[in-house]
Amino acid sequence: MGWLVRWWNNPWRAPRFLWIITIGYLLWSLVPVLIAVAFSFNDGRSRTTWQGFSFRWYWGDPESSVWADPSMHTALIHTLWLGLLATAITIPLGVAFALGIDRWRGRLPSGANFTMLLSFVLPEMLLAVALFFLVTQVTTPLQQGTPGQVAGLITFQLSYPVVIVRARLLTIGKQYEEAAVDLGASSFGAVRRVLFPLLKPAILASTVLVFADVIDNFVIVRYLSAGADTETVSIKIYNTARAAPTPALNALATLLLVAALLAVAIGFLIYRRFSKGEGGATDIGTFAGEL
Repeated sequence: MGWLVRWWNNPWRAPRFLWIITIGYLLWSLVPVLIAVAFSFNDGRSRTTWQGFSFRWYWGDPESSVWADPSMHTALIHTLWLGLLATAITIPLGVAFALGIDRWRGRLPSGANFTMLLSFVLPEMLLAVALFFLVTQVTTPLQQGTPGQVAGLITFQLSYPVVIVRARLLTIGKQYEEAAVDLGASSFGAVRRVLFPLLKPAILASTVLVFADVIDNFVIVRYLSAGADTETVSIKIYNTARAAPTPALNALATLLLVAALLAVAIGFLIYRRFSKGEGGATDIGTFAGEL
């Protein structure tokens, strides 16, 4: 009972209950995912009863596997394509936006910053409906399908790189750029050769975050889709889950999970390479802190 008395006198000295809460949260979050992944390797059609290990639902089944079902691998390819395309456009725009509002003073940049931050408080459903009416009721080059989905995802995701890069800019300060200019560099040269290398961890973290969020998006891509060719994995899972799904649905979700984890792993390896010369920590915890 001695440990109980010591804990009662000073509960924060060894907060074991925090470990219990942390472990409980991890179990609550990860166990359902692990069960869903495990049943993607089930040999039978059941998603609740284990019937042996097999790759049947990935490529073994000639009709219902992810590889054999055209709608499934089309959904996976389209999801990854949207993720790459939206991320490739969002990150440069977000970095440029962050640099602009960090240096520009006045009502106009303040209003632009406020409008950009609205995506954090606006319900995603509201934004999706607004974009749907825009592409269907207003004459614009955007249409339902891939162009509309990409535009909607960029609109929704733009605030993430802006916020992350601006936070990095605040910690860096302006002394490095000013020193580079004093040594003869142009304003653009100071940004390119001094500021951008310091912003690489924030840009990389933004890239991983945006890509992972885009491939998981449902509401915006659902409203702006245009038939089976523009269905993503989330839409396919939603539509199939209401019928009589097989473990192929688990396999499809597992492949998307692998893609997200692979993006994080690649991002971490690149982050370690960029951070080695800075003399700071390069472990996964520091990278998660950037995210």
